[in-house]
Amino acid sequence: MKANVGDVMRFTGRTVGLAEHRAIVVEVLGRKGEPPYRVRYDDGRVTEIFPGPGCVIDTSPHPRSPDAD
Repeated sequence: MKANVGDVMRFTGRTVGLAEHRAIVVEVLGRKGEPPYRVRYDDGRVTEIFPGPGCVIDTSPHPRSPDAD
């Protein structure tokens, strides 16, 4: 998995009915775009993560802000 600053990570719920949550990459701490990443969740929390299998990275040219919805 590789990400860049500004990419949006989408985390799918493992339980039916739980909403997807998102975070924006604010810093890449690994080499060449690899984890770990410092991310800001849509509720304002900032944390360092190693994304798991339920994570998808939106690397579109202009990713949407996590609080855009």
